[in-house]
Amino acid sequence: MKFSAVAAACLSLISQVLGETNIAGPSSSKVTLPATFKPPQVFKNANLVHVISLDKNYAKESINVLIENASPDPQDEYFVPFTSDQMERIGGIEVKDRKDGTVSGFVVEAVEFDQLSDTQYYRIRLPAPLPAKGQQTLGISFYYLSAFAPLPSSIQQSDKQYLVYQFSAYCQSAYPTLKQKTEVKLPSSDIPDYTKIAGSDETKESPQKQGSKLTYGPFPEVPAGAVSPVKVRYEFTKPVTHVSQLERDVEVSHWGGNVAFEERYTLYNHGANLSELFNRVKYAQSQYFNPVSYALKEMKFPLRVGSKDAYFTDAIGNVSTSRFRSNRREAVLELKPRYPVFGGWKYPFTIGWNADAKNFLRKKSSDNYLLNVPFIEGPKQSEGVAFEQIQVRVLLPEGAENVKFYTTIPESSITDFTVDLQRTYLDTIGRTVLTIKARNLVDDFRDRDLVVSYDYSLGASLRKPLIIFSSMMAVFVGMWAISKVDVKFSTK
Repeated sequence: MKFSAVAAACLSLISQVLGETNIAGPSSSKVTLPATFKPPQVFKNANLVHVISLDKNYAKESINVLIENASPDPQDEYFVPFTSDQMERIGGIEVKDRKDGTVSGFVVEAVEFDQLSDTQYYRIRLPAPLPAKGQQTLGISFYYLSAFAPLPSSIQQSDKQYLVYQFSAYCQSAYPTLKQKTEVKLPSSDIPDYTKIAGSDETKESPQKQGSKLTYGPFPEVPAGAVSPVKVRYEFTKPVTHVSQLERDVEVSHWGGNVAFEERYTLYNHGANLSELFNRVKYAQSQYFNPVSYALKEMKFPLRVGSKDAYFTDAIGNVSTSRFRSNRREAVLELKPRYPVFGGWKYPFTIGWNADAKNFLRKKSSDNYLLNVPFIEGPKQSEGVAFEQIQVRVLLPEGAENVKFYTTIPESSITDFTVDLQRTYLDTIGRTVLTIKARNLVDDFRDRDLVVSYDYSLGASLRKPLIIFSSMMAVFVGMWAISKVDVKFSTK
């Protein structure tokens, strides 16, 4: 899609959602209800398919459910329950209409009602109230971070790594479900252990195993709140890459025509720990036959076409084990850490690059500008990458005002945003800085848009060169004045 079309659409959304405020962004994604709250039984799930994907180092769950209004009045609030532990690790929750992709306007909000309760809720507000006996097919997707536990927790360098995931064979629901099943998709068919559920007159034994897929159910009618704890243990031959903190800076320069990016990572491997000391010789020998390893050995960062001047540093300094290639078709930064990152190990590092401002910045009117950049980029790995805490800072030119933003990241993942001033080189009042904080995102959200609208007048753009010119003139005038002072001793 062309930038102009995207910018126009995003500006329209900004205008509709944010109104005329000077500093604006998404509204709060939490709603407070009384401590005695319980979801009213106004819906029933006519049919539900729960899909759990474990092929990456985070769990992705999708709930495709046909809901039916069981009350005589129209209803537009549907509640999804989670445990307190799940609420801390859940992220990227999105809702859509499975039968009509053009339907939009689903609002997802976390419910605050009783901090001591083990059951918490997300409220989904439907675009339009569902009439009595009306039906709608919802597609609810979300992710769990730190969802797995390695078993055994410690292994040798060349051993296989196995992970354990616990869940419920019955999909958690605040409403009765007439028919449902749960599908678990795994990265390999090596599944030594999984919970079995005995059959009955109405159901057969679960799960049914087909290659790397397990299917629990179908189950007959299940009451609201019912659970059936199960767990699965499977081979995972890749690193469990987890970024506990990502700090991303986007610095805009109008005079230089440049947008500078810098990303600071605090990265962990949440896989199995080493049961003995790391053997460098053994590791070097194994590289000749390229065995499967659960250590993180390299990362690839696809950047926007036209990116340049890429660099890679860590706590020690510049890291030379990187390769950057940029041409008309692609720009890719490939890097290798100083050491292979095994389970339980940490590796903090920094990358950065520059890009031409014309690829991201457009002038909407005489004083109004639109900046369109990815909210997160990060490495693109086959095993996936999870981001626990994300901070995105957009450093706008000095004098920028009337800052507004819009992002296609799920609103429920945005935790805070502020607009402040920060002084840098040759600044007077300081540069305008938009800071957005988010949590629990994954690499599936790479390249989601962040559109920032701001006003930047001609006077503000001339402030810095005028100050530099005035400062230089003051220095020269001062030196000239000093040179005219007679400091000789009088001969009288």
